[in-house]
Amino acid sequence: MKFVYLILAALMLLCLAPMPYGYFQLVRFVAMVAFGIMAYYYFNQKKVALAITFGVLALLFQPFAKIALGRVIWNVVDVVVAIGLFVLFFEKRKKERCSDESERIIKISNKSK
Repeated sequence: MKFVYLILAALMLLCLAPMPYGYFQLVRFVAMVAFGIMAYYYFNQKKVALAITFGVLALLFQPFAKIALGRVIWNVVDVVVAIGLFVLFFEKRKKERCSDESERIIKISNKSK
């Protein structure tokens, strides 16, 4: 799931380029689904702040009742969300590496006994 963060961040940053309107509709739908799934995932992980954040993002990006913010504000939102997704990706990656290191140390110490 961690690569979903990067894919969504890339989609958000591509919104800064002049794209056809269909692309923005696709991004809104994909973002709504992904953010909804992330909200559910973090809710189950008891990370309420992230669950609420992703729930709000799912509502913001939903394509059915569009929220008209204007091109400039949407660009700012896209960049802020992309940065947040990058930060979450690298935090998750760092935690996985730390846990991998811990497991490796435990295995080595168990072998030496």
